[in-house]
Amino acid sequence: MSDLWLYFNIGLKHVLDINGYDHVLFLMALSLPYTFRDWKKVLVLATLFTVGHTLSLVLSVFGVVQVDSTVIEFLIPITILITALYNIFKWAKRSGGKDDNLTFISVTTLFFGIIHGLGFSNYFKVVLPPTADEKLLPVLEFALGIEAAQIIVMVAMLLLGFVVQEFLRFAKRDWILIISAFVAGVVVPMIIGSEVW
Repeated sequence: MSDLWLYFNIGLKHVLDINGYDHVLFLMALSLPYTFRDWKKVLVLATLFTVGHTLSLVLSVFGVVQVDSTVIEFLIPITILITALYNIFKWAKRSGGKDDNLTFISVTTLFFGIIHGLGFSNYFKVVLPPTADEKLLPVLEFALGIEAAQIIVMVAMLLLGFVVQEFLRFAKRDWILIISAFVAGVVVPMIIGSEVW
């Protein structure tokens, strides 16, 4: 039981770590267009991201996939920028989020989860037990921690969006554009500062 909490906490801290804020930035941009009424969509997106993240961890931990960490560290902020720009271009139009293409967003979220999972795989291989039989359960326990942390971040964003829109009277469109622009502004220097660039 203590091992469950060990890997669960690693997953939780992986997302909520203030020094690894790239994950939070992605979740911010992803959850921005939604409200509490859309909680099922938000939960689906969080879970799809976790599934992608876990899939890439499993493939990496068992040696099926190996990717240069420099490339992955470059791709992670790219995924965040794409998500923020998607919000900006979609909500810059007057119609805003009327035609929400959940299939596109779901597939993209799953794919981005795979990229983010690869970014953590090298570190995760170090903390895992050495025998192959003992690797799957810790990965799944870690995934539960990731999922819990993502739900915390996304609910916090929904709550913040509610407060800003209901009490401070921000238009939903303005809220999405401002926060998406902020997220984009934070990740562009990360992309430019990458070794790949």
